[in-house]
Amino acid sequence: MTLLPAALDAVALGRWQFGITTVYHFILVPLTIGLSLLVAIMQTFWHRSGKDAWLQATRFFGKLLLINFALGVATGIVQEFQFGMNWSEYSRYVGDIFGAPLAVEALLAFFLESTFLGLWIFGWGRLSKGWHLACIWFVAIGTMLSAAWILSANAWMQHPVGATFNATTGRAELDGAAGFLKVITNSVFIWEFSHVITSSWLVAGTFVAGLAIWWMVRAARRGGEAGETQAREVWRPIALFGLVIVIIGGLGTAGTGHIQGQELVRAQPMKMAAAEGVCVDTKGAAFTIAQFGSCPLGDDGSEPTKFIEVPGVSAFMATNSFSGTVEGVSSEQARLVETLNANPDFVAKYGDASQYDFRPPQMVVFWSFRIMIGLAGFAAVLALWGLWAMRNGAVATNKWLGIFALITIPTPFLAASFGWIFTEMGRQPWVVVPNLDALAGGDAVGSVMMMTESGISTAVPAGQVLATMIIFTLLYAALGVVWFLLIKRYSLEGIHSSGDSGTSETQAAPGDAPVGALSFGY
Repeated sequence: MTLLPAALDAVALGRWQFGITTVYHFILVPLTIGLSLLVAIMQTFWHRSGKDAWLQATRFFGKLLLINFALGVATGIVQEFQFGMNWSEYSRYVGDIFGAPLAVEALLAFFLESTFLGLWIFGWGRLSKGWHLACIWFVAIGTMLSAAWILSANAWMQHPVGATFNATTGRAELDGAAGFLKVITNSVFIWEFSHVITSSWLVAGTFVAGLAIWWMVRAARRGGEAGETQAREVWRPIALFGLVIVIIGGLGTAGTGHIQGQELVRAQPMKMAAAEGVCVDTKGAAFTIAQFGSCPLGDDGSEPTKFIEVPGVSAFMATNSFSGTVEGVSSEQARLVETLNANPDFVAKYGDASQYDFRPPQMVVFWSFRIMIGLAGFAAVLALWGLWAMRNGAVATNKWLGIFALITIPTPFLAASFGWIFTEMGRQPWVVVPNLDALAGGDAVGSVMMMTESGISTAVPAGQVLATMIIFTLLYAALGVVWFLLIKRYSLEGIHSSGDSGTSETQAAPGDAPVGALSFGY
């Protein structure tokens, strides 16, 4: 009999709906950001070298970019509506700050990328090569700007700055132009943005390299002069290009992730303590490979079950020292209760902080952090194996490499999604995490905070949220099938060199001669 009340809990349903739609949307976002840049680079290679292979690569991956972009727009629209409907109390509280970067994103970045993407689609054969190339570069810039504005809003939720709390209206308010500047220069935003951009390069690089390696192996094993020529002159350069991007993106992701983690140790110590499985403040804390059970409230000496601990690694990740002290979940709970009870605005709205459990869902945070890292390792293996197989100008023919390349393609997608789950679930039970430095220093922004249960709309019945969540989940599942089938269809279509039999839409054009439109450009 407890199932129905749980199924009609407005806060739980609102969180599930937002989480489901966000993950559905975000799984497409890194590929759009990364692939738009890679397509722009491919077209630049063709523009400068005149080689037919790079024109074909541009058009081949350009079609896949368009599919992904269209589905990304379709799944992203729902996000905006949820802020004003399911989460209207949240929007009322933070709309003065949160709405500003989202408005700039829609008016500037999204229009930039969508306008120039349209010009790029319909500009084949109509615009000069130079202007057409500029269009795809504007698309790449637009996608990164779009990510920047959205992430600046998200980073503010993770670490509010540049705002004050108006006790009269009960709202957070932007502290003028200087406050807006602080929002877009938030240290959490800078490293969150850097991490998303580099991980997008990793996703797109793996996507390009995975398809190119599979096609290279297939063409080479098919045999004959045509197969060998296509494998060597078309797919091998694309595969090498993709693998170089994997290495750049992978190193960038690891580096920015490390710095971002240390920034979160300062801004959200509870999140990082849960991710590391550290229960109490520990000097030289070990990195736990596997853990089952959560850290208890209080210091009662109990510990979750842990398997395989690597001494000092968590301490190094948090402090750059193997002997550094890592804050623990239970210890941070006690400190947070004391800090919040010293803030009159928190006490006036929420009461005594000791009645709340400020721990996030620890197993979700712990395992999503490790799954994110583990899945990213597949791309590293592909890069090493692929570069070794193509050393000294060789064409890879190992069928297992081709199979592994296909298997690896979804792994960075999933890694990015688990990273987002870690980011969002790790800040619970807060929808706007308190700025701990401001709280300790008595700064006005220290009173800007909001617990998740206070952000849900009081006017939308739980039954409606449940119904729409089911509808959106089924609709997004159908769109996901459409996305997969379209990506599969045009991936299997491959590239037809000018010497192949049959017709091809990817014929090279000398100089500034027109090149035909994409197959679904109209």
